[in-house]
Amino acid sequence: MTTTGEERTTARTGPWWWARWRSAALDGTLALASALECGAEGVPFARDAGIPVAAGVVFGVLAGSVLLLRRRWPIAVVLVAIAITPAEMGFLLGVVGLYTLAAAELPRRVIVALAGMSLLGTMIVTFVRARQDVARGDLTLGDWFVPFAAVTTSLGLTAPPLLLGLYVGARRRLMESLRERADSLERELQLLAERAEERAEWARGEERTRIAREMHDVVAHRVSLMVVHAAALQAVARKDPEKAVRNAALVGDMGRQALTELREMLGVLRSTEGPARGREASVSSAMAVAVAASRVVDESAADPAVEGPVLSELDELIGQSAATGMVVELSVEGDARSYAREVEQTAYRVVQEALTNVHKHAAGAKTRVRLAHRASEIAMQVENGPPPEPGSASAAGLPSGGNGLVGMRERVVALGGVFVSGPTDAGGFRVSAVIPAV
Repeated sequence: MTTTGEERTTARTGPWWWARWRSAALDGTLALASALECGAEGVPFARDAGIPVAAGVVFGVLAGSVLLLRRRWPIAVVLVAIAITPAEMGFLLGVVGLYTLAAAELPRRVIVALAGMSLLGTMIVTFVRARQDVARGDLTLGDWFVPFAAVTTSLGLTAPPLLLGLYVGARRRLMESLRERADSLERELQLLAERAEERAEWARGEERTRIAREMHDVVAHRVSLMVVHAAALQAVARKDPEKAVRNAALVGDMGRQALTELREMLGVLRSTEGPARGREASVSSAMAVAVAASRVVDESAADPAVEGPVLSELDELIGQSAATGMVVELSVEGDARSYAREVEQTAYRVVQEALTNVHKHAAGAKTRVRLAHRASEIAMQVENGPPPEPGSASAAGLPSGGNGLVGMRERVVALGGVFVSGPTDAGGFRVSAVIPAV
């Protein structure tokens, strides 16, 4: 990051008011040169004023040394230069003082006023000195030369340092503005990077939740049917070998289907796991993380190899439950049509999870599945009666984690639908969902 503002203030390494030792050395050198110049000019000044030469030299040295304070008090330096102008000393002091004044961050009216005073003082002193030289006969160029010399000399000693100082000050303020803008931009980029990381983390969380729902639907339904068939297989193994063979084949088919669906989901995780780990605290890497995490969310929608189940497979799903001995009735209202993949998959999963809950909590209960195709929505309802033998589900050894209804509600609400579930007056349970046909 660039060093501006408070960071540059804390980065000072020079003494007193100097930011760097180099600046202090420069000002010291200029002050020494100005002191020597004013001290030398103090000799003729002392003679003209009728004071001791030593006093004139000391006065000149002290006046010229004021240039050491030019960065701290530029106005004082210019005022001293104007004050000693009648003594015809302090030319370096005046030039450097005007430059420093113009480059400093001071009100423009202050700079103009002091520059005007310096210009007027120099013009008057030059005019008087030139007039005296003409009167003594040292100059024989005519009366026109006196005002010409006064104007050109005053402009030559005032305008160049003033304009240069204004340019340097403007350029310095421009660079300061650019540094602050760069700092602000870098802070904004860091904020964007942090937000990108947050979005990436949110996307990964959403994907973990989605995968948990998918794995719950696959494992819970398939394994529940496998357990039911295994129990039936154990009961009829000796009495009806042919039925035992059919049940064993069904168990194998369901196990293979479960493994296939799990393999597809795990394949998506492996293909997107690597990019999501390469997160660094920078804008490009944070954006890469967000893209990688969003890929996880959208992978199943973009890759035809991992397409979920659709409504056309509902007959097969109900047939698998019927093969376990459950009495399942399917009724369809309206003309069947195709929907968006997310809608069909969610509708399928709702029916699948509802049938799984029947196997877990009401094994053997008569179940009715209703599917209604409407103009702008699709509705489904799975209702089962009370189990014929209380406790049959727990006797089958089917655990319940309590996440099935939560997962169904999350799926339906995510698509803008409505989900309702609860017990019926007859002692059974009903699951209803309505999903917009987007």
